[in-house]
Amino acid sequence: MPDNDIHVVFLGLGSNLGDKEKNIERAYREIDKRIGRIISKSAFYMSDPEGFESENRFVNSVCELVTILEAREVLRVTQAIEKELGRTKKSPDGGYADRTIDIDILMVDNRIVEEPGLIIPHPRFHLRDFVLAPFAEISPDTVHPVFAKTILQLKNELGNQYLCRTSKPYQSRR
Repeated sequence: MPDNDIHVVFLGLGSNLGDKEKNIERAYREIDKRIGRIISKSAFYMSDPEGFESENRFVNSVCELVTILEAREVLRVTQAIEKELGRTKKSPDGGYADRTIDIDILMVDNRIVEEPGLIIPHPRFHLRDFVLAPFAEISPDTVHPVFAKTILQLKNELGNQYLCRTSKPYQSRR
């Protein structure tokens, strides 16, 4: 894609350490400053950890933003934000671990990208209610480029997995 194209990006954010909602809000401020203008944010949703054991539940949210940055640069900046906000990489055994912030690129435009260290759309978000519920809240009609189904269809197919919304939806700045 040529530089200076405007891209629509969906990011999933999660935190299960410290002041979880504040961690996500801090990440949103950095994303808005350094990546692009956030045009929509979901409410916060609480979920149990997936892929590892922990007493700490997650707070999750999804945002939609517009940016001129390419996907690889979005990844670089989100990883820098994670590190600045106290994220450490995986546990000593290489598995998942508690984290102050986790930022995943869910989708960029309607692109499919498979490069070393970068897979778009996120390869497992269609299996995670803590991503699908907030994503469907802000953009239910967005079509997953691999499955050719809307986010709402994917959410409905997955069903409820004991997810709890903890806040009201944000007002869009569209």
